[in-house]
Amino acid sequence: MKIPKFNTAPPHLKEAMALIKSGRLKEATVAIQNNLNSNGPSNSVNTHTDDNSTAMRDVTPNESTPRITASNPSVPKDLASNTHSTQNENATPETNDTTKAKDTLSEKLQSLTDKMKDFKIDLPSALNLPGVGAGATTHSEPPIAENAKFIKGVFTSSQGNHNYRLYIPSNYDEALTQGSKLPLVVMLHGCTQSPEDFATGTRMNELAETHQSLVLYPSQPASANLNRCWNWFNTSDQQRGQGEPAWLSALTESITKEYAVDAGRVYVAGLSAGAAMAVIMAQTYPELYAAVGVHSGLAYQSASNMPSAMMAMRKGADAAITESNTSTNYVPMIVFHGDQDHTVSVRNGGQIFEQAKQRLQAQKSNLQTQQQQKSSEQGTRSTQIQICDDKGLSLLEYWKIHGASHSWAGGSHAGSYTDPNGPDASKEMMRFFLNHTNKSYFK
Repeated sequence: MKIPKFNTAPPHLKEAMALIKSGRLKEATVAIQNNLNSNGPSNSVNTHTDDNSTAMRDVTPNESTPRITASNPSVPKDLASNTHSTQNENATPETNDTTKAKDTLSEKLQSLTDKMKDFKIDLPSALNLPGVGAGATTHSEPPIAENAKFIKGVFTSSQGNHNYRLYIPSNYDEALTQGSKLPLVVMLHGCTQSPEDFATGTRMNELAETHQSLVLYPSQPASANLNRCWNWFNTSDQQRGQGEPAWLSALTESITKEYAVDAGRVYVAGLSAGAAMAVIMAQTYPELYAAVGVHSGLAYQSASNMPSAMMAMRKGADAAITESNTSTNYVPMIVFHGDQDHTVSVRNGGQIFEQAKQRLQAQKSNLQTQQQQKSSEQGTRSTQIQICDDKGLSLLEYWKIHGASHSWAGGSHAGSYTDPNGPDASKEMMRFFLNHTNKSYFK
């Protein structure tokens, strides 16, 4: 079914947005809360659908998907269950009659109201900010190599069931026979995207086939965020042992133990909201990830609620946010950001870099910094800042892509939020990742 998109912002949201732009965050919060707690006019939300509206499809596996539940002693009891399915085809979508569609729409609108009261609605979409909420909702399967698998799975935690896709390269059985262990890359999609769309756009599965790696794509459901954004701006989702970091880390550990994965070569990457969550994962579980890739994201704790998230996306976080917690083990990081990104300001890319640099410099000496100009085959220019150790190993990279918007550099047009003109972010991330092993994991 189609869920209508907002073509005009409700008056109270326009008022709140004006307050946010002027930096009056507390007043903006009160304005929204007061409106939601009152009985406003029934036509305050425009649910008109036109030919340009985007269909929001349910990307989670059908509930009839077979589930195999197993206990995982390495995971806390409240996050202990893990379920997998090995379906390689999409479930057939359910056909709804007119009455059922109306009922479902009513439920969605009620859910929208409930989420707004808790500030969990994706305000960028509601306010029609460019580049957010208009992305693809494709559920088409990405191409995979012969004998490779792209399976559906369900992970169960105290927070509920969490769907994911897992790419298993064609050489996996051979690796099992030889007793080899393979790298694992965890990919966190952006708002409105699905694991299938993200895999298609980034082409990470193709690189995984080349480098004999597994790729895990957790799925954020609409029940957690209306536009399937990771809730990087909620303080409860920025901490170890709770919220989204808790179940994402538990899922990562479960896949690592269930499959032939090298626990010292587990990596995490993301786009936009997924990139912000990847930063959080590296901050809260540094012993789990050997390196992190951040594309068009935001620094750790850039926001603590939706109004401050809007400010950070537009102008970057408060300067004090960049003061990193240097006591946390540093995780090698590679960052990409377009300097014409009008959805998440390029200032955020610089803040991510500065935050990581502070942590790195506090923990390692004899570092060398170099800056160089890069150009893709298509002519896209980038400025790359690289910090290496005394042996020349790159520990931190920042690629500022000139002329690029809010899109995955070097991605495929078949996916959403991609710019095929390069540089090839997926290729550079994989190159960076495979140079790092998390030795601390074995301590």
